[in-house]
Amino acid sequence: MTDGSRFYIDGQWVAPVHPGDEIAVINPATEEEVARVAAASPDDVEAAVQAAHRAFESWSQTSREERIEALTAVREAYKKRIPQIAEAMMTEVGIPRGLAFGGQVLAGAAHLKVAIDALRSYEFEQDWGTTRIRREPVGVCALLAPWNWPMNQVTCKVAPALAAGCTIVLKPSQHSPLSALLFAEAVDEAGLPAGVFNMLNGAGAALGESFATHPLVDMVSLTGSTAVGGAVGAAAAPDIKRVSLELGGKSANLVFGDVGVDKVVRSGVLGVMHNSGQSCNAPTRMLVAQEIYDEAVEVAAHAADNIAVGDPTDEATFMGPVAGRKQYDTVRGYIRTGLDEGARLVAGGLDRPDGLDKGFFVRPTVFADVTRDMRVFQEEIFGPVLVMTRFKDEAEAIELANATEYGLSGYLWSADTERAHRVASRMRTGMVHLNGAPTDAYAPFGGYRKSGNGREWGVFGLEDYLEVKAVMGWTSRA
Repeated sequence: MTDGSRFYIDGQWVAPVHPGDEIAVINPATEEEVARVAAASPDDVEAAVQAAHRAFESWSQTSREERIEALTAVREAYKKRIPQIAEAMMTEVGIPRGLAFGGQVLAGAAHLKVAIDALRSYEFEQDWGTTRIRREPVGVCALLAPWNWPMNQVTCKVAPALAAGCTIVLKPSQHSPLSALLFAEAVDEAGLPAGVFNMLNGAGAALGESFATHPLVDMVSLTGSTAVGGAVGAAAAPDIKRVSLELGGKSANLVFGDVGVDKVVRSGVLGVMHNSGQSCNAPTRMLVAQEIYDEAVEVAAHAADNIAVGDPTDEATFMGPVAGRKQYDTVRGYIRTGLDEGARLVAGGLDRPDGLDKGFFVRPTVFADVTRDMRVFQEEIFGPVLVMTRFKDEAEAIELANATEYGLSGYLWSADTERAHRVASRMRTGMVHLNGAPTDAYAPFGGYRKSGNGREWGVFGLEDYLEVKAVMGWTSRA
């Protein structure tokens, strides 16, 4: 793997402006240091942004075909590194082998393909009467990616930004730099022009403001917590900079009384515990019709108790650790809060899973009888914790689903198609999954309210990186 002591700037691997500052990469399953990477300073940000700024004039004028060719080369170079990238994510984030080699690493190749497909058919110019509508690249984009789905979030930012004709500076999470270094290596192999793609490692708290306030950065795209998104948005506001934010979630999973309880509830539990609960769109609030509620609680408890938790390198492991000490302390703090608030613990709890005396492992936890005023109902935990609440009718189900400050995703199970459509239209979320429908990589990903603004994935992701220009009088009147 490329030396982590260097950054990728202006088409080259370069040493930091001020060598010495480093970030320790900790394996969350063992609590052991596995690598060190250089930590960028504001001076490194300056060098990367200047490189992107210089490259923008020429890259923004490339043809659709040239950008398709470049993205295809990146995708092919990425695919060569799939095993190494998956291993890196297992090590740095603790993602279980099946998920690392499956959905996590394959999402990167998928988003590159989705961007290529969107670019092939997208209409950058249209005529409205005598006016020509042009869609043009925003400019230099700072892309701040998270650690929970490292390659998914890197590629769903990088690919559409490049497709749009923007130049970029990528800053992956400080907790997942190893997979990002391999991604940068793939971009380098693909041979993009110097300065089109640049990457720095470093702590978001140290660098976020540098990107948000830099006069040559035209757009910031960030995936992270709502608090961090608010801080970046505030820092960027004086320059009226475009800011695209994909933030937190507390997604409701509505289970009506006309479905098979065992299958639906088990699916919901696994949906929360998947990736150790560290997915912003996880169905962490299960709202259940009162006539099946007691049965649903029993099924959920049994399902959580039987999840295989352990070594991420073991193919039998379904759930690994949470990503680090801070996350471990936060999640256990919420479990303690749930107990203090009077929620009924039916699975999991504060102790480590049996047989695990080290590593940041949390028991798959289920709380029943959770009320809307409890913090565990309202706040994003970002860990393997499901809360269950009963509802008496459709109106209360909708009210409870919309009763948090978030609005990222929603889930709904009902045998009544008309009801499913009716309720979905009332859920204040950017996405709704009906009866187990999987995520669609071509559909827009993003949320309402404090879950963010802007959309990623597919055509909507491409449009996030485009400005709209009206050229009036392009054609003469008849």
